[in-house]
Amino acid sequence: MTGRPNRTAWMLGIGLAAVIVATGVIVLPRLRPPGPRPAFQLPVTCEETWVLGTYPGHDDFDIDFFPTSGQAWGRPVLASFGGTVTEAGLNGTLGSRTPDNPKGPHGTGAGYWVKIDHGGRWETVYLHLLEPPTVEPGDRVTIGQRIGSVGSTGKSGAPHLHYEQLRAGAKVESHFDGAPAGITSDDREYSVERTSRNCG
Repeated sequence: MTGRPNRTAWMLGIGLAAVIVATGVIVLPRLRPPGPRPAFQLPVTCEETWVLGTYPGHDDFDIDFFPTSGQAWGRPVLASFGGTVTEAGLNGTLGSRTPDNPKGPHGTGAGYWVKIDHGGRWETVYLHLLEPPTVEPGDRVTIGQRIGSVGSTGKSGAPHLHYEQLRAGAKVESHFDGAPAGITSDDREYSVERTSRNCG
């Protein structure tokens, strides 16, 4: 009879220790300050010039990429920096917009998309890809690696790449090749042109 209370106390102690360890694993990384910004590059082919734009209601710091020449459909989408894929697949519904049916009904959400963890609490996201991504969660990617193609899946009005940079889970102004992108607020429709130095 005297062993039972000791065994119960021991089990409670083990359970409490497990909770403390789990809390540390989940909470402590989120309390760490973000590391320095990675050397992000444009998520498109080296030496190509693209229009980076936004519009009212698009959310601050969100960027839509459109090529300055040629069609957008199927253009390569590249990792802005090396890291680990944390999300890849379908978010929402696809819709029916394709190169053969560009005015079809749009879907919902991001469509085919990818999210990459670059370490130091920095992440990037890539939305509205044409087809299922070429990477899967857990894959390690290198800067300039192709992760998908420009499309118009999800809630998208035209073929383009929707792109974001996140620091500690919050969107921030994107930087490319060490310089600010120039897309900050969504109070008006405006755009800038940038040339990719994502040359591997």
